[in-house]
Amino acid sequence: MAAHVRRVIRFGPFEVDLGAGEVRKHGRRMRLQEKPFRVLEALLEYPGEVVGRDELRARLWPVDTFVDFDTGLNSAVNKVRRVLGDSAANPVYVETLGRRGYRFLAPVEAPPSPLPPATGWAPAAPRITSLAVLPLANLSGDEREDYFCDGMTEALITDLAKIRSWRVVSRTSVMQFKDTRKPLRQIAHELAADAVVEGSVLHAGSSVRISAQLIHAESDELLWAETYQRELRDVLVLQSEVARAIAQEINVALLPDEEAHLASARPVKAEAFDTYLKARHLWNKENGEDRKRAVECLLQAIELDSDLALGYLGLDANAHWLRSPIWKRPRS
Repeated sequence: MAAHVRRVIRFGPFEVDLGAGEVRKHGRRMRLQEKPFRVLEALLEYPGEVVGRDELRARLWPVDTFVDFDTGLNSAVNKVRRVLGDSAANPVYVETLGRRGYRFLAPVEAPPSPLPPATGWAPAAPRITSLAVLPLANLSGDEREDYFCDGMTEALITDLAKIRSWRVVSRTSVMQFKDTRKPLRQIAHELAADAVVEGSVLHAGSSVRISAQLIHAESDELLWAETYQRELRDVLVLQSEVARAIAQEINVALLPDEEAHLASARPVKAEAFDTYLKARHLWNKENGEDRKRAVECLLQAIELDSDLALGYLGLDANAHWLRSPIWKRPRS
């Protein structure tokens, strides 16, 4: 059988295997996520030349994605530097050129002959079988927006819980850590979670921005971070994108029904979805009067958008309240 030819680029103590998607230092594999690796790959294609930000955007952040490009690119470059032991202030490998782009500084060598398998051993990527989504922080500065952030937290938990490859800690368990000052590792230990998702939400008018990051609890290693911004009508699609990105980072292969669920997210009417989140917030207060108001909000959400599946699911889940003596449906 013919030897497998791989394109490997060497520089300093490093070698980058473009075929395997790996970075090795003295033969020891270094952990580098997919997006940062693709940034490094782009720079190595043109060593000594400027690779523009627009080129990187077109290559790695297509226009049909709703990711904060600046945050994503800066995060990716920082991860490349961290793996290479490089510095933005005194670069040896990756130089930043203002708003123009980046340049790979070191001389590179690309051997033409087949290479033997890499030697050395490196620990595998951390195994993650349980996740905790901590309450997303409210960046609006308005406590009246807490219902929206809590609702987005619950929605993300629901989407992630649909993926059976891991256990997702329940909303009830994670909400006790809202505004806590406990160290993340301690929180993860108390929740028996291998990794934690934390982040923030900014809801302003018809726009919503979510920043999220995935952290391995034991090592405190940042595994993934991204910022998404969309119109409120597309918020369900945004949530699905976050869930899919986390699954991809942990190398979870989605089953067909899991992929179908995430792909089924559709635009909603903004006012209807906002009313639905208010219903969830009221319901979680767990007292009779607030739960009565929650059902009223669910009915209102359905009136605003008859295609809002979440509204019907909420009513089905709380159907016993519609039969309870405490509830009397408002007259039309």
